[in-house]
Amino acid sequence: MEYHNPVLLKETVDGLNIKPDGVYVDVTFGGGGHSREILSRLGPNGKLFAFDQDEDAWLNAIDDERFTLIKENFRYIKNFLRFYGIKKVDGILADLGVSSHQFDVPERGFSTRFDAELDMRMSKKNDLSAFKVVNEYDETNLRRIFLEYGELKNAPAIARTIIEAREKETIVNTEDLKQVLSRFLPAHKSHKILAQMYQAIRIEVNQEMEVLKEFLQQSLEVLNESGRLSVISYHSLEDRLVKRYMKNGMFEGEPERDFFGRFEVPFTLIGKLIVPTDAEIKINNRARSAKLRIAEKK
Repeated sequence: MEYHNPVLLKETVDGLNIKPDGVYVDVTFGGGGHSREILSRLGPNGKLFAFDQDEDAWLNAIDDERFTLIKENFRYIKNFLRFYGIKKVDGILADLGVSSHQFDVPERGFSTRFDAELDMRMSKKNDLSAFKVVNEYDETNLRRIFLEYGELKNAPAIARTIIEAREKETIVNTEDLKQVLSRFLPAHKSHKILAQMYQAIRIEVNQEMEVLKEFLQQSLEVLNESGRLSVISYHSLEDRLVKRYMKNGMFEGEPERDFFGRFEVPFTLIGKLIVPTDAEIKINNRARSAKLRIAEKK
């Protein structure tokens, strides 16, 4: 199944500093591009575990005895690695965000390009859908998600408009939602604002910020000393969490100081922020907003 060209493929896998006999985890398997690159650098005794909750991604599973695909959300990385007898790993890779495949399948409801049912679930096992968020959330929670996750200043008005519209008629599909919110979509920047609205709903449906926090905290627990964490994010909310955790080992505030007044932090940052080249963006438009950060556990 065609998924997408993996973003920053060489840079992300280089960042893991792969040892041929090491144990690695790709928590966002998708089309398997990053996983295949990792396997190409592992020797016969190396191991790679991959996570993906999306049933479509499972069709891309790699036939390799060194490879294990775990069909679950990566927020459970620690528990499922333990299930396979793995307590520590040498590197973890995460390519966050929505895959091109998910955007390109109309019925998934991720894309602003298609009319589809309000879904946006990354796993069909998820009870919460975009339909439920739009039609059942109260005004306070709608306002919260559009403000926090969409970074939309007129979130209160957007929330009130949805409430008023659904009192008259259920908002069933993406075209209905566009019509309801049309007054907030000026022609010159309608695509950008609509994308922010979709992002807000999608993040809420899939609990993406909570999942990312849980994943980062568990990564620190399961990494070996000198193990590497290589993470690609696509919007400022994700990148902020990744940057803070890699820098401080926490999401808010500052870490404690030691006896000498030095901050005690769990990671060493490896290199600077890496972004795609113009050449990569030209070939793969999805790469345009990608940011790669790499850290090594002390």
